[in-house]
Amino acid sequence: MTDIVHPSLILLGGALLLPFIRGPLRKPYLLLVPLLTLFDVVSLSGQNGIFGVYQFMDWQLVFGRIDRLSTIFALIMSLVGVIGTLYGLHVDRAGEHMAAWSYLAGALGVIYCADYLSLFLFWELMAFASVFLIWFRRTKKSLSAGYRYILVHAVGGVILLAGIMLRYQAVGNISFGLLDVHHPQLYTWLILTGFCLNAAVVPLHAWLPDAYSHASFNGAVFLCAVTTKTAIYTLARAFPGMDVLVILGVVMTLWGMIYTIMENDIRKLLAWSIVSQVGYMVAGVGIGTELAINGAAAHAVAHILYKSLLFMGTGSVLYMTGTTKLTELGGLYKKMPATMIFTIIGCQSISAAPFFAAYVSKPMIITAGYEAHLVWASWLLMFGATGTFIYNGLKLPYFLFFSENKCSNQTWKRAADPPWNMMFAMLIGSTLCMAVGSFPTLLYRFLPYPVDFNPYTMYQFLETSQLLGLAAVAFFLLKKYTVPEAKITLSMDWFYRMGGRVFMWLVRHPVQWVDSAWGEAYRVVGLRSLMTTAGFWSWFDRAAIDGVVDGFARLVRGLGGRLRLLQSGQVQVSIYFAAALSALLLLAYVLSGLY
Repeated sequence: MTDIVHPSLILLGGALLLPFIRGPLRKPYLLLVPLLTLFDVVSLSGQNGIFGVYQFMDWQLVFGRIDRLSTIFALIMSLVGVIGTLYGLHVDRAGEHMAAWSYLAGALGVIYCADYLSLFLFWELMAFASVFLIWFRRTKKSLSAGYRYILVHAVGGVILLAGIMLRYQAVGNISFGLLDVHHPQLYTWLILTGFCLNAAVVPLHAWLPDAYSHASFNGAVFLCAVTTKTAIYTLARAFPGMDVLVILGVVMTLWGMIYTIMENDIRKLLAWSIVSQVGYMVAGVGIGTELAINGAAAHAVAHILYKSLLFMGTGSVLYMTGTTKLTELGGLYKKMPATMIFTIIGCQSISAAPFFAAYVSKPMIITAGYEAHLVWASWLLMFGATGTFIYNGLKLPYFLFFSENKCSNQTWKRAADPPWNMMFAMLIGSTLCMAVGSFPTLLYRFLPYPVDFNPYTMYQFLETSQLLGLAAVAFFLLKKYTVPEAKITLSMDWFYRMGGRVFMWLVRHPVQWVDSAWGEAYRVVGLRSLMTTAGFWSWFDRAAIDGVVDGFARLVRGLGGRLRLLQSGQVQVSIYFAAALSALLLLAYVLSGLY
């Protein structure tokens, strides 16, 4: 397979050129790059095989592997790139679009690659690019949330890298494919942990509601679609049929449901529901049958469509009113009628209501559980689906649009439907949610395995209708217990937040003290060691190491200063050059360590 352009190259090349495209050409260019990426992915979708094979040292790097599993994930990722860019078309910050495209390029790189070294490099590109979508919110909380986000993902990357290196030592190759899930080795668990962290598997999930709720209004559209679903792809590729994933998926579904019901912030509510909905996909991968993998892939597509739509709806509320707290909103159907309609479509889609997106994907996973004799798992997943309708299908739209108006005078005056490009993006998302839900063959034709499943049987339709009806009655009878309250709900994020503070204290105090004392000792003793040849080389080696460490420390301090300037709006594109330099240093370190 020759003369193929990797979709990630289009996005990365477009991101590098973006700062030089100014004036009236900026907006057409913003639409052109993701559209070209989508067309490239579509052109690859009818093929099978590999491309982009390079020999690097002792390893064969495969940047392109096309099959049905990679194709369906690549298609939905490139599609959300078009929708997300259209939604943020009026944002006049080149750096934010560059970060979004680089983030998406990392995801497509992971989806198409067939070796662990390429996967790791694209994996880290995702982490370092996506953090800017949080920092561009330009608030004190978003700066702190972004710091915690990148710290956690850096730790996850180290765990993943350790698993990759141990696997290379054990088997002698870096090919990315199915692992032995029935007799797992240490490297299997390490790679699984790295993937599960990005999938926000409980208890490795606290970063997600913290980070996504503090992202910029358009950055959250990319965040909600990319990281967790790319992780689902890697799990489906490497760990289908691993029993522990069934348990973890069910726990995620129920855990996310509980915390979503208690949440007051509309975007944090949606972030918690990501944990819940991704739980279905994790459970599907754990079941591991063809129907279950099809269900996981189908639900990933449906989830990206309805969750991006919901984040666009709530992002519009944030953009137009300046707040995301349910206790400070209400009655917005009068001021934002179009946004209300689009958001309700997203709410019905996530609730798996008939003729909406998740109705054709979620039952596949539940049915696969029954067929695999995992009745307990399917029952709990059905219970989670009922809870989803309560918190997303009813609570969110009711308290946001129809409850008593709790807006301040300033908020009420600002409230209105957003600009045309945001509305158009939500219209596309809404149309796709209803099209997929009403005509499931549009989705099923792209699934990894042949599909023998009909969601529109009379039994399935009546069962779903009864569950949703029971949930609706329960909500309106117990509505007073779900009234949002202005309070903080603690989860495992307490350990997550305290861990960041402990890390910074260790770096600033004991680690810095030991490093300073060690350097001073070498400075004094090194003069005497120069008297011997061995001593000279020992001193030279230490001096070289100290020089590299000191240089990197200066880079980090400089980057920290840039971040403070970014928060105040004084820095735009220059921060990306610092990030690129950091990434190159990390790449050089990783390659030298592997070699």
